[in-house]
Amino acid sequence: MHEAVLGATQFSVQINFLSPLINGIANGAAYGLLGLGLVLLYKSNRIFNFAQGEFATVGAIVTYVFYSGTGVLPKLPFFVAVPIGLLASVGIALLTERLVIRPMFNRAKVILVVGTVGVALLLIGVEGLLPYPKTQSLPTISDVLKVQPFIGRVDGIPILYQDLAKLAMLVVLAVGAFYFFRYTRTGTAILAVSQDATAARVVGISVERISLISWGIAGLLGGVAGVLLAVPPQGTVTPGAFTGTTLTVAFAAAVLGGMTSLPGAFVGGLSLGLIEAFANVDASFVPGLNHVHSGQAELAVFAVLLAVLLFRPRGLLGSET
Repeated sequence: MHEAVLGATQFSVQINFLSPLINGIANGAAYGLLGLGLVLLYKSNRIFNFAQGEFATVGAIVTYVFYSGTGVLPKLPFFVAVPIGLLASVGIALLTERLVIRPMFNRAKVILVVGTVGVALLLIGVEGLLPYPKTQSLPTISDVLKVQPFIGRVDGIPILYQDLAKLAMLVVLAVGAFYFFRYTRTGTAILAVSQDATAARVVGISVERISLISWGIAGLLGGVAGVLLAVPPQGTVTPGAFTGTTLTVAFAAAVLGGMTSLPGAFVGGLSLGLIEAFANVDASFVPGLNHVHSGQAELAVFAVLLAVLLFRPRGLLGSET
């Protein structure tokens, strides 16, 4: 009943539409969280932070070692281990700002970018030396709550608790970010620094303090994304887990939405999550992708991103800088 024939290929509403729609929104939510951290630091410091993926990895690893009781560490409940992991992500981000970014604050921005690359490489090396299983994953929300993996089905497609958790965190943080930047003095100060740091300093805003706060928030966002992504079947707590493909897609999401737009990070993340999911499942229906045997999602993301850069370089919601 829910199937149609397109050429020689059978189209299924459940498999070719509902399933990638649900998976794309869930993964896109996590990309949006990482992208939001990238945009926040670009707005406040005007740099691209290549260590953002490792903030996510640190959060996932620390959560895992406390949840599993690795080595001499106590075995803690999941909802106690998670805040510890998030604190670790924030702490690493704050140390990065104080020890790497702050001393070079007045240097050329490209030097600061290279500094974040160095931080990412250092963290990957340290993570590899830590004595914990490198092939494990964090439990899903359903495993923690000891319930069935899905809350229900939509036309036969299961709606996983883990996917709902990703989307819920994106919505909560999106609303929180809106109120933070609209109604708090610190949020307003961050926006002021992003517009004109010199003018903000003249009116009494500490640019250094705002930079530290921005990095702390970026670390928190990265930690949340790491905990949500380090679950089966793809997610693991291996060193550098989120600095490869995941960080690349998060950068693409930030550029797609607009590097100067915080809402754009959410929109870009959700958009790329959907593009990836539909390209993986429906490539046979798309001219040009139907002859590609692998990497359909990457090719689709590249094509969309290239089109945006050519015809709207400031992104979907970004403004001229």
